[in-house]
Amino acid sequence: MAQAQFPRILGHEGAGVVESVGEGVKDFKVGDHVLPVYVGECGECSNCKRDHNNLCEKYWPCLKGTMMLHPVGQKSRFSVLKEGKVQPILSFFTSTFSEYTVIKADCCAKIHDDAPFEKACLFGCGLPTGFGAAWNTAKVEKGSIVAVIGLGTIGLAAADAARIAGASRVIGIDINPKKFELAKKFGVTECINPKDHQSPIQKVLQDLTSGGVDYCFECVGNVDLMLAALESTREGTGKTIIVGLDPSGRPLSFNPTHLFGRSIMSPVCGEYKGKSHIPGLIDKLVKQELSVDEYITDTLPFEEINKAIALLKNGDCLRCVLTMG
Repeated sequence: MAQAQFPRILGHEGAGVVESVGEGVKDFKVGDHVLPVYVGECGECSNCKRDHNNLCEKYWPCLKGTMMLHPVGQKSRFSVLKEGKVQPILSFFTSTFSEYTVIKADCCAKIHDDAPFEKACLFGCGLPTGFGAAWNTAKVEKGSIVAVIGLGTIGLAAADAARIAGASRVIGIDINPKKFELAKKFGVTECINPKDHQSPIQKVLQDLTSGGVDYCFECVGNVDLMLAALESTREGTGKTIIVGLDPSGRPLSFNPTHLFGRSIMSPVCGEYKGKSHIPGLIDKLVKQELSVDEYITDTLPFEEINKAIALLKNGDCLRCVLTMG
């Protein structure tokens, strides 16, 4: 990434217990079970006061512009004393790859005491992003045809949400066929490997659905696939939901005539507000209205984080939960 400065504490999905609170913090007390959320919520700006806008005017501009630095002040909250001098350690969103982290109260959500941390941590980003893309942004309708490009955690969460919403077909697309059997557990009804076809994936989907899918979720983060997603939807009504983030910075370019009633949307964290909405999702987990067990394919001690990264790179896992202590 553009600001790859180090040393830095990475990680933005985690769950834990409040160890201490700073002056003026009223929402939390020592011992509270909490979920750090990277999309802050001040609760006072016009966006926070809107039901369906989670891009807080206080936090989002800096978060969008710096990505790797804390959204307020762009100053790190971590440091070490080295050779008699204070050395700053940079942050990354909520910096959860650590036994202790320091975050703004606006970037923290109180969660149900009965929510197991090893499951609740998945709601820091990946699961709300996929669920919300289907439920909040696309508003998938019963009987519809859905395509999901990219069968990682976010893509499978979108597929799972489409299944729960009543989609008649959920078509999964990925170049790693090892993911296909697992995808069926999340409601994917049929899988396609683009490498098995000579035609572009949008043509394959158009032919397979007699004119295009109703909703297509791009969950990889590739401009070329975003365009393919748009062209795979049905003219007149098709919705393209861009969930992936392309790190190249390339613009998305297409002929306006490709729209003709189609629409393109791109939510952040599934349009869920961190403090107001995500605790409700975790309540569903506690009530067993949502199951996340299948997303956790591996659990390792924090000391083996490099092994976890290797599992992700090899495409052999969805979420590897790291346990502290």
